[in-house]
Parts: sequence; C-alpha cells; structure tokens
Amino acid sequence: MLEATLALLAGLLVGSFLNVCVYRWPRDMSVIRPGSHCPACQHRLAWYDNVPLVSFILLAGRCRHCGHPISWRYPLVELLTGALFFTTVLTHGTTLVALKWCVFTALLVGLIFSDLERQILPDELTLTGIVAGLLLVMLAPSQEGVVSWLLPREWSSARRALAEALISAAVAAGLLWWIGALYKVMRRREGLGFGDVKMVALVGVYLGLQGALFTVVAGSLVGAVAGLIYSLAKRKAVLTQELPFGTFLGLAALALVYLWPAGSAGGP
Repeated sequence: MLEATLALLAGLLVGSFLNVCVYRWPRDMSVIRPGSHCPACQHRLAWYDNVPLVSFILLAGRCRHCGHPISWRYPLVELLTGALFFTTVLTHGTTLVALKWCVFTALLVGLIFSDLERQILPDELTLTGIVAGLLLVMLAPSQEGVVSWLLPREWSSARRALAEALISAAVAAGLLWWIGALYKVMRRREGLGFGDVKMVALVGVYLGLQGALFTVVAGSLVGAVAGLIYSLAKRKAVLTQELPFGTFLGLAALALVYLWPAGSAGGP
C-alpha cells in the first residue's frame, strides 16, 4: 500500500505536468518557458499556488491575483493520473510492468484532454510515446497476441515483443489511414486527422493488434453515440459535427487496460 500511495503522489505530479503539456503543446508553446502563470492575467504563479489538487482547493478554483476561474481540467487531470498510477502499482507492484502501464496511461490522459480541448494530438505525446513504448515492451513484454504466431519461436521474448509491437502499430495505423482515405473519397471531406493514425499506432505498440482494433471499434461506437446525443441536443446534422475522436480512442484504450480480464491478450 505504501508503494501505491507513493505512486498516487507521483501521478499527481505527472498530472500537473500533463496539464502544462495539454495547454502549451497544441499552441506551439514551450513547456519550460515561461514558468507557470495565469492564462488570464499572465501573473507568474508561486510554488504554493501550483501544488496539485491542494492549491485548487485552497484557492476555491480561482486565480489568487485576478480572480479568474481556473479550469476544472487541472484538478481532473491530476486526480485521474494519480488514481491510474495508484491502481497500476497496487495491481502490479513496483515492477517494469507497472512502469510501462503508468507511462502509457499518462500519455493517454494527455491525449484525451488535448484532443477534447483543442482537437489536436501533439506529436510530443504520440511519437515520443511510441519510441518509449518500443523500449518498454521489450523490458516488460505482455502476453503474446495473434501477431506472435507469425514470428520465429527461437527469437528471444524481447525481440518477439518488439516485432509484435512494430507490426501491430503499422497494421492498425495503416488500416485506420485507409478508412480515413476512403471516407475522404466518398464524402469529399476529411474524416480523420493524421494525429488519430499516430495515436492508434501508439496503442498498437502497447496493447498489440487486438487491443488497437478493439480501441478503434469501441472508440468509434462511443464517438457515434456521443455525436448523436450532441447533435440531437444542438439540433444539428450528425455528419457535420467535428468530434474529438482521439478522446474516444483514449477512453477506449484506458478501459481496455483496466477493465479487460487479467491475462487476456492485449490487456495488462
């Protein structure tokens, strides 16, 4: 329990950094300079106004200097990341497997809220996450999936895990790209951004081909339902709405990581 509690605290800090990434990377801003500041009055924040969750509560959700409301995204991202880290370490202990899932879920949280807020999936999260994932799957391989049937049995577990991650990412991303291209030809408008394709490649690295395909199907279904509800509420045509598909992909991937039966292919 001590290790899980420490993971919770680490998750709160990672969540605080993710908030910076979610706000700045889609706006082509550095996450280093300038320091943390209020987006309304630009006043630089003191360290005691930047403590995850605690500062938001003590400040009653408002900037100390100008009184502008602080977005609920900040405590939500921090709390969600902390809870995911806590659950991961409680389940897997302080292992490389836990590290792999903590990294993956942190990336998903950043992508979910970035797409939800700006409809942008930053390369800093997708491409960097793919590189990190290729290393982590070699250090902490998951249960082998269908791609492993095509690989030589004499290969080491690390080599097989790397090959499966690469093939899964390429196949899943390629399939989604072709679906997007077909939609563009039929509808004469963009249906998917390339950021979505890179995000599916990221999911393929960590969750394998089955996990990536499940994520695409489940994310599409959730997105379709959400789009229908939004369209009915706003009385707008369904096909004219631009929805944050990356957000739905991220939610589906998180569900797969934490709700899939233990030991199932593609799950943790």
